[in-house]
Amino acid sequence: MTPSATIRPWHRAAIHFDQLRVHGGLPGLRDENALESALARPRNRSVYDSRSGLAALAAAYGYGLVTSHPFIDGNKRVGFLAMYVFLGLNGKEIEAEEPEVVELMVEIADGGRSEQEVAAWLRHHLR
Repeated sequence: MTPSATIRPWHRAAIHFDQLRVHGGLPGLRDENALESALARPRNRSVYDSRSGLAALAAAYGYGLVTSHPFIDGNKRVGFLAMYVFLGLNGKEIEAEEPEVVELMVEIADGGRSEQEVAAWLRHHLR
């Protein structure tokens, strides 16, 4: 599937800055290559697996950003918001309570959820 919109570099910068402003944390990029790799995951998935739906592409953003730790701080928050913004740009919305979202993002960071499990969670919570 080719999404109608993708996360651009200015999206990720704005998301990271806003999350640090609201919730605090240390600014800065820890690993630029990790960031570029995480942002390339959904593009690669859409090219090499044309059957990937929006949930799978969003999961690629979130999972990649959380597990590669490109930022000094705020990787889980940025990962969730990247999924949320990507889906919103493509006409979808995540409907879930904050505790569910926090649990999901912590489980990704701890290695307790695979990218496929994140995609299934998103499909269940998409509106």
